[in-house]
Amino acid sequence: MGKFLADFKEFALKGNVIDMAVGVIVGGAFGKIVSSLVNDIIMPVISLVTGGSGYENLKYVIKNGVPAGADGTAAVEEVAIHYGTFIMNIVDFFIIALSIFVAIRIAMKLKKKEEEPAPAPAPEPPSKEEVLLTEIRDILKNQNTK
Repeated sequence: MGKFLADFKEFALKGNVIDMAVGVIVGGAFGKIVSSLVNDIIMPVISLVTGGSGYENLKYVIKNGVPAGADGTAAVEEVAIHYGTFIMNIVDFFIIALSIFVAIRIAMKLKKKEEEPAPAPAPEPPSKEEVLLTEIRDILKNQNTK
């Protein structure tokens, strides 16, 4: 049992696991912010523009509900497809995906700037000896090809 606990401690204290835990917590809070943005700001504006009472009320009724009867008959719940809620969730997803894309793109640009090495210095011009040797080589090549 001691080896198990030691292995778990080593795993839990790795930097990646802690970073992931922080990411999950921040992501959960970020999800609440985006949901509030969609539900409380974007969707009311969209429903005002479309003249509706709100997307959360949009539904396709398959079977109407029946209230409980006075004679003791049981109530029947309405069966409906709530596509308004689905639309809200799609908008929610796209805002979260766009936000994550922008955040990752900015982080990658910042990381790339940090990792950019200093430009390599220009190569030094060849020494006089190297120039002279190159000229001799070229002269010898020309004589051998004739």
